Amino acid sequence: MSTTMTTEYLPYKVKDISLAEWGRKEIRLAEAEMPGLMALRAKYAGEKPLAGSRVAGCLHMTIQTAVLIETLVDLGADVTWSSCNIFSTQDHAAAAIAAAGIPVYAWKGMTEEEFEWCIRQTLFFGAERKPLNLILDDGGDLT
Repeated sequence: MSTTMTTEYLPYKVKDISLAEWGRKEIRLAEAEMPGLMALRAKYAGEKPLAGSRVAGCLHMTIQTAVLIETLVDLGADVTWSSCNIFSTQDHAAAAIAAAGIPVYAWKGMTEEEFEWCIRQTLFFGAERKPLNLILDDGGDLT
């Protein structure tokens, strides 16, 4: 395992957390272009229909994915996330999600070893390492 990887729980690992403000601005712009998710937030956020759900995601960590992640959280889910591709992460998106307190393990240009470490971090939720009860995965990396 490389020196950047650890076996202790980390609440997130991204390339540069200082990119969070830029990511937040981009997320706000993307929300205007994603009316379906925004309608779900408006309709169900007060009900929290996903309360008690521990969701792991392994999709491209982009601004649009950040909107999905925050929608899941707004609907009551606990979410943890990793990228499904070592080259597709938008580092400002990952930083914004991490700054919002959502566990995310993704950065552009990670090694295969780092990618596998990120996947392992996503397989259990939080410092208590609780089991998941929902997986969103476009390539089978979490399974």
